[in-house]
Amino acid sequence: MSDENKALLARINEYAEKVLGEIDPQKVQVSLQLEKLKPIMQEIAEEKNMSLEEVFILYMDLQSEASCSTNQKLQESLQDLNDGSDGGSPLLFR
Repeated sequence: MSDENKALLARINEYAEKVLGEIDPQKVQVSLQLEKLKPIMQEIAEEKNMSLEEVFILYMDLQSEASCSTNQKLQESLQDLNDGSDGGSPLLFR
């Protein structure tokens, strides 16, 4: 992920923390969550001369990429723990 994309993702996520607060994303419809993020996405769209839809798609792609990267790092960390275990039960990851 490029530095520009990391900064964009961080900017949207920082805004999301402010406006979404302590909501449970599992219980609140995605459409409602996205409606709350619309102001920052519109601002970015205007700055980058993109459509709102393009910013939304880029955001979703970047979130997926970041999630996969975090997931991979976690799996590697757990593998390291399992490799160094004393023969007991391994840690499982789903």
